Amino acid sequence: MLSPAAPALPATRPSHVVRLQAEPYRADGEPFAGAEEAWFWAVQAQDAKAAGARVVAGRGLVERPCEPQDVLRVVDRLYRTRKLLRDHLHVLVHYGRRQSAPAPDRFREQRAHSLWQEAFEVIAPALRDKGIAR
Repeated sequence: MLSPAAPALPATRPSHVVRLQAEPYRADGEPFAGAEEAWFWAVQAQDAKAAGARVVAGRGLVERPCEPQDVLRVVDRLYRTRKLLRDHLHVLVHYGRRQSAPAPDRFREQRAHSLWQEAFEVIAPALRDKGIAR
C-alpha cells in the first residue's frame, strides 16, 4: 500500500550571517600567569571534585577563562598525539597534587624536574593559544 504524500515543508527564513572575531579563543576572565599555575589549579579542582566538592563556574575569587576540565583536556590531547609520554603524566600528577614543582637541586627529583620541564615546553604554548595562560 502506498503512503500519502508528505506535506510540503514550510518556507524557511534566510540564515543569519555570523561574523568571526579576530581572537577566536578569547574568553572572559583573567588568564593564568603561566601554564604551571593553571596546572596546579586544575589538579586541585579535580582532587576537590573527587572528594565530593561541587565545582561551579564563577564561584572562585578570580574569574578564569576556562574550567579545570579544559586544562586537563589539553594535556590529554597532547598525550594522545604523543607529544607527552606516560612518564610526563606521572610527574605532572604527582607534583600537581603536591602543589609544587620538582626541585632541580634535590638528587631524587632531578629526573622528575627534567620531565616537568619537557612537559611544560609542550603544554605552555597550547594553553597560551587557547587564552588560558599568558
